[in-house]
Amino acid sequence: MKILNLFVPVLFLLTLFSCNNSKTDKELNPSQMLWYDIPAETWTEALPLGNGRLGAMVYGGIENERIQFNEESLWTGQPHDYANIGAHEVLDSLRHLLWDGKQKEAQDLGNERFMSQPFGQFSYQPFGNVLLHFPEHKNVKNYKRQLDLEDAISSVAYETEVAKFKREVFVSEPDQAMVINLTTSNKGELSFNIGLDSPHSQYEVSVENDEIILKGKANNYPQEFDVQNKPYPESKTTFEARLKVIHEGGELLVEDKAIKVINANSATLYLVAATSFVNFQDISGNPTELCKKALNNLNDKSYETLKDIHLKDFRELFNRVELDLGSSEKSFRPTNERLISFKQDQDPNMVSLLYQYGRYLLISSSRSGTQPANLQGIWNDNLKAPWDSKYTININTEMNYWLAEMTNLSELTEPLTQMIEDLAITGQKIAKEHYNLDGWVTHHNTDIWRGAAPINNANHGIWPTGGAWLCQNLWWHYQYTNDIEYLRNTAYPILKEASTFFVGYLVPDPNNPNWLVSGPSNSPEIGGLVMAPTMDHQIIRNLFANTIEAAELLEVDADFIRIVKEKRAKIAPNLIGKHGQLQEWLIDQDDPESKHRHVSHLWGLHPGNEIHPLTTPDLAEASKVTLSHRGDGGTGWSRAWKINFWARLLDGDHAFLLLENLMVPSISKETNYKEGGGLYLNLFDAHPPFQIDGNFGATAGITEMLMQSHLRDENGDYFLDILPAVPKALYSGNISGLRARGVFEIAIEWEHGELVAIEVKSLKGNKLNLRYKGKLISKETTKGETLSFKYSDFN
Repeated sequence: MKILNLFVPVLFLLTLFSCNNSKTDKELNPSQMLWYDIPAETWTEALPLGNGRLGAMVYGGIENERIQFNEESLWTGQPHDYANIGAHEVLDSLRHLLWDGKQKEAQDLGNERFMSQPFGQFSYQPFGNVLLHFPEHKNVKNYKRQLDLEDAISSVAYETEVAKFKREVFVSEPDQAMVINLTTSNKGELSFNIGLDSPHSQYEVSVENDEIILKGKANNYPQEFDVQNKPYPESKTTFEARLKVIHEGGELLVEDKAIKVINANSATLYLVAATSFVNFQDISGNPTELCKKALNNLNDKSYETLKDIHLKDFRELFNRVELDLGSSEKSFRPTNERLISFKQDQDPNMVSLLYQYGRYLLISSSRSGTQPANLQGIWNDNLKAPWDSKYTININTEMNYWLAEMTNLSELTEPLTQMIEDLAITGQKIAKEHYNLDGWVTHHNTDIWRGAAPINNANHGIWPTGGAWLCQNLWWHYQYTNDIEYLRNTAYPILKEASTFFVGYLVPDPNNPNWLVSGPSNSPEIGGLVMAPTMDHQIIRNLFANTIEAAELLEVDADFIRIVKEKRAKIAPNLIGKHGQLQEWLIDQDDPESKHRHVSHLWGLHPGNEIHPLTTPDLAEASKVTLSHRGDGGTGWSRAWKINFWARLLDGDHAFLLLENLMVPSISKETNYKEGGGLYLNLFDAHPPFQIDGNFGATAGITEMLMQSHLRDENGDYFLDILPAVPKALYSGNISGLRARGVFEIAIEWEHGELVAIEVKSLKGNKLNLRYKGKLISKETTKGETLSFKYSDFN
């Protein structure tokens, strides 16, 4: 798409073709299509669907098909208060032990007196499986399964000796149901069995007419007692799913808790699911009533109608951003082949596919009114999920949303905002009981019950800046929208109370009394319990700066803001150590041989904004030294973070090297690839095992290569830095629909690494600072105005 076409309205584009038109192979866009010529054998080869609340993994089996599904509110446990009453009584002792160099004693005391009750939190759960059995489908040809990212439809097609068969599956957000449509080329040839089951120990299946009903209760947390031999609370959430069968031709037969479709022309299955969860304090909901209501809402809608509604809903979000990096014959191969060969062929179209896949996954796992995307988005098939598939907020949850504002998916941050509002409630008690302070605080993990106390182990669990980091996402939403009412009513009250906590939490450093430091804390997740980790100071400085600016915009709380400014000015600065590295702690003790996956002390480089080659060149160079020590490997999400680091350091080729290192086939226990971070064959990010943050972080990092908007001029207006780190491997392309701070929408075209043209739409009428290769164009704009620029305008 050339630059002049980049702002064609989405609705106009949708009129160019009917929603019901299927795409031919010629029309398939390889940057928006995952496809395979064999069924999935493992979960990390299955294809994901979701509407924010319901998630599904489609295997594409032939004789036996399994569609594993989740519902976001099915967790172990129950509403629970995690506070350790009176923990603050040992706070001063912890600090003095750490200052005296008695780290082990401090950690032991922390574990004994300061930790969450129980020590851990609870686990996101799988819900069940849709099981389809096609007894006559054994020897097939022309098999193909695919996931169309633009349509959010997974399909399977193949031929037997008697007919062609096709299945389409999608999960509708407007109609809150999973829809499975099965067709055949010859009338009367569709015969198959349908069943439901669940991995939970307490469930039952029954059939009523044309509906299969699955009812159950969540398993208890797999670990009965925590490390202090205290019991985990019982799981009390109940659940229900209903699958309704509609068929054309043939007949239905109820058979042993299942339904058999015999000699039909086509069939459509509607799956709805619900739990008793209402909110983090209430599990009194009625899943039976919710399921019945959801099915009743589908009664008068044909498959075609449901599909049209789904396509319109999903495309409105997905089609806001287009990325074209070119394609060639190698781009049209099966996705698994493309991934395996990417390191050798560097097909830029594969970068486009991974980029849009990240956006697809966020749309599918985070919608208004749902829970935010967790460690695995919304997809999990394990009763004991890795890291409980909860919310790790010492990077992973925040990374899930790095792409949201910049890739024009701003409203998808609403679930995260709601979780932060909840944590601001539960975190008040933790601030009081654990620190004897006002305001709110939360640590490095939370769950659906909004635990805010430190968990797991004092050596990495006592880390009080999780809530402060989450506050950055609230501020970003304001920067990208200029929604003053959101700032006034939602963001600022939370920022103020988080700042209130840290105004009281910071203490003078004994060796540098003019400096204020954070502690007890840690530098995730390395080095154990300490005083004064660099990351804490960067996050708190950022929180204070955002709180100050918000208050001044709203013209409130002048006395409080004066105190915040005084405290901020005294926070210990970033320091450069003996190896030329950015120090991870006040003490110069970094190990240049460490390859640890966390590079926490570069938070100020990204996602913070206090380190940059143009503004703090010495700290930027020290950051490069730190990154050279840590290396270009790591877990999947760590590689994704490093893409963003190197983009912020304006080194596009090194950023692309990290992207290459991410885009390698990783391992599951079922495959023979070598161990290490990378991507599974369905392009899920591998820690390993699966963590979705690497997908989201990669999309954010690619965006940072093409446009950055975090730096500001002396008046506070944002610089829009164009192609600040475009790598040689992505030498030509165009992108449209990006969002920038200051509320601009951007389209960029480049060839051979050089800018061709830019279009900027000013959505709020703010001042535009457009910068390319050090040359600046500054213009006052009016709301709704679109401005066009060429390469020559910057000379």
